[in-house]
Amino acid sequence: MIRRRVVVSGEVQGVFFRDSCRDVALQHEVAGSAANCSDGSVEVILEGEEDAVAAVIGWCRSGPPHADVTGVDVSEEEPEGMQGFTTS
Repeated sequence: MIRRRVVVSGEVQGVFFRDSCRDVALQHEVAGSAANCSDGSVEVILEGEEDAVAAVIGWCRSGPPHADVTGVDVSEEEPEGMQGFTTS
């Protein structure tokens, strides 16, 4: 089990990034959250098996069809045992 904090920048708000990310994460059985940040980025927290989390991070690098991702910053954190996936 690993945990990653991912900050995605670019045109990522108002393009269903958070909802699409939740769908992708749940398909990979990854728990976490996605939230809009005041600077226009989206912060994604992911917890799950290493390969599954890597797959979701890979998706974050392009996002949904109308997104224009210009940056993805990934940092490691200690897992907290998250369940499900929330958006805010």
